[in-house]
Amino acid sequence: MNRLPRRPSRSAALTAMVVLSLIAALLTASAAHATPAVQYTNPLATQRADPHIFRHTDGYYYFTATVPEYDRIVLRRATTLQGLSTAPETVIWRRHASGEMGAHIWAPEIHFINGKWYVYFAAGRADDIWRIRMYVLESGAANPLTGTWTERGRIATPWDTFALDASTFVAGGVRYLTWAQQEPGIATNSNLYIARMGANPWTITGSTTRLTVPTLAWETRGYKVAEGPTVIQRNGRIFLTYSASATDANYCLGMLTASASADLLNASSWTKSQNPVFATNATTGQYGPGHNSFTVSEDGQSDILVYHDRNYRDISGDPLNDPNRRTRLQKVYWTADGTPDFGIPVPDGVTPVRLRSHGQPDRFVRHWEFRARLDANVSPLADSQFRIVSGLGGGATVSLESVNFPGYYLRHRNFQAWVERDDGSATFRADATFTRRAGLADGSAVSLESVNFPGYYLRHRDLQMWVERDDGSATFRTGATFTLE
Repeated sequence: MNRLPRRPSRSAALTAMVVLSLIAALLTASAAHATPAVQYTNPLATQRADPHIFRHTDGYYYFTATVPEYDRIVLRRATTLQGLSTAPETVIWRRHASGEMGAHIWAPEIHFINGKWYVYFAAGRADDIWRIRMYVLESGAANPLTGTWTERGRIATPWDTFALDASTFVAGGVRYLTWAQQEPGIATNSNLYIARMGANPWTITGSTTRLTVPTLAWETRGYKVAEGPTVIQRNGRIFLTYSASATDANYCLGMLTASASADLLNASSWTKSQNPVFATNATTGQYGPGHNSFTVSEDGQSDILVYHDRNYRDISGDPLNDPNRRTRLQKVYWTADGTPDFGIPVPDGVTPVRLRSHGQPDRFVRHWEFRARLDANVSPLADSQFRIVSGLGGGATVSLESVNFPGYYLRHRNFQAWVERDDGSATFRADATFTRRAGLADGSAVSLESVNFPGYYLRHRDLQMWVERDDGSATFRTGATFTLE
């Protein structure tokens, strides 16, 4: 006897609906997590260290940094980040001829607080250049490059000791100051501290909390240093990056993490990453990356890491006397668990992108043992980063150069996609050259057509990357369409 199919119970139907809603939400969140590709050319500025870029509501980016003469504070502005590279530079303040603020003018930061501009910086005395303390300038002008600046004096902290790298941020409606200082009784060059700000932006109030002391191997190379704190907030958490070790190739970034709802003046609210989050990379030719700040892309959708480094390892004498630290930019990516992934310092030149699958938006094109494939949660990040450069085969074409293997390109061989070194042959260069097309499945995305096999496209199949003929199917076209991120 035939039986009618049993109708699902109300509770089972509700459960199914919840599951489907969760799946849809996860897919939506994954897709929404994508941010459009940004493209900058590094270095942004030569002989500019400790860079700080602030994006204001007037549509301008404001850029200040340490100059190698350590004698003045400079400022430039532009409506784009790349525009800062060629923007005119204005000296807004010079060191004193004698006494306080007379030497070692270091690490200026510019902030807009309660309708006025403030520059935080460190300085020594003309007669005691290593008596470094923190100071503040103020301007009420709409344009800080043309306005007058008032010296608001020294930031007083619990100890009259070596102190530098003041920075400020707001969390939970409270403004905080973070800085680096040498604390009596602790045998380090500097530790990190935090305190609330008081009645004005140059005064702290209440208790001071020591956030971290440099003790790990990567924090104590050359010198025991934790300095240059700065904050980025996202996903309900506060990430405080800082610089560690000597200012040569050992310089690197560490990170502390706290919940945005935690008591930030309680040191136990912060967790230290046990390894550096950004460090020297000899393969890409970047040494001693550090003293960073954060800004956002022109469309407001991408977080941008701003930092300095050098393009050589060996330094004669004291690294502080070497003038060639350069300001650089690169995009910050965010992992599935909501933490920032800075990757590696990318090579000089155009910054890289990632190719996100149109059909599987949690997955990216990456290389694994040089075979190109599609993966989620790619680690290391650089395996999924490529620089889009002029096509090796010439013409109005492009090639995709690996970030962590410079000189290696995405190419097809036997219709499989690989990341291999350019051997200079005509065959390789043709195999590694593509014509950039509007996305076959989405015109706002991108597809990459083989130059030497017209009608064949880079696509993923079974999570492997291939170059195959467009058969016109929705499956093919979805697999051959990518969002540049």
